[in-house]
Amino acid sequence: MAPALAWLTGLMVVPCALVLALAFFRRGIYGGVEYTFTLENFAQVFDPLYAGIFLNSARIAGTATLIAVVIGYAAAYAIAAAPRHRQPIYLFFAVLPFWSNYLIRTYAWIVLLNREGLITQLLRSIGYTGEPPSLLYTEGAVIAGLVYNYLPFVILACYAPLSRLNPELAEASRDLGGSAFTTFRRIVLPLTLPGIAAGAVFVFVLSIGNFVTPALLGGGRFQMIGNLVYDQFLTANDWPFGAALSMVLIAIMMLLLTLQAFASERASGRATAREEAA
Repeated sequence: MAPALAWLTGLMVVPCALVLALAFFRRGIYGGVEYTFTLENFAQVFDPLYAGIFLNSARIAGTATLIAVVIGYAAAYAIAAAPRHRQPIYLFFAVLPFWSNYLIRTYAWIVLLNREGLITQLLRSIGYTGEPPSLLYTEGAVIAGLVYNYLPFVILACYAPLSRLNPELAEASRDLGGSAFTTFRRIVLPLTLPGIAAGAVFVFVLSIGNFVTPALLGGGRFQMIGNLVYDQFLTANDWPFGAALSMVLIAIMMLLLTLQAFASERASGRATAREEAA
């Protein structure tokens, strides 16, 4: 484990420690860093203005997570229910977007959603002559971009427990008079909750800190916490405050990951108990 630990320490732990240390200093008069200890940066994070940006980011990320989980779980369920020899092919198509650059995938949505894009052209081809709908630079466009870019994470996370699910459990449920919905609600869904939780945390954590998608598909109209951190470092030149924002965001992510790991462990324990009982 030494090489992996050295890699994580040098490229993750040390940079995070430097950012954390930077958060306790002041911004210089003309930018830069004044090495005077202060807690003002963390107090400023909880100012109503910035707290509102955190809540707005959480709302957008939460909406994208919910949509991605619903679509991704349905897709993973369909893949797991397909014949074994076809499942790798379906998984290949599910992760195929990852073969292209993130920026290219996001720019593709601009091509689709702008006023002269493919959607507008399609509407005109079927006889629509009114004002083109305003699809780009909206909150819906940002959510669509986040869902599209992170949906494969949910599919892969949900497919793993679905593919390992013992089919005899569903058969036993049906033999005991359980309907298809009852079997799904009481057998399939509880046993696959760890995958759902993992996929949801993936999407939420990556979405709440995203700054590329809101900038490109939101046109700068929707300020998310990732954009705020980006602006503090590269525009306002307030590195200490940007570092404080980053550390609060990292703390939120670590809390979510810890809760997800705890919930997955408990769910795995209950699943083992159910299988033994069956």
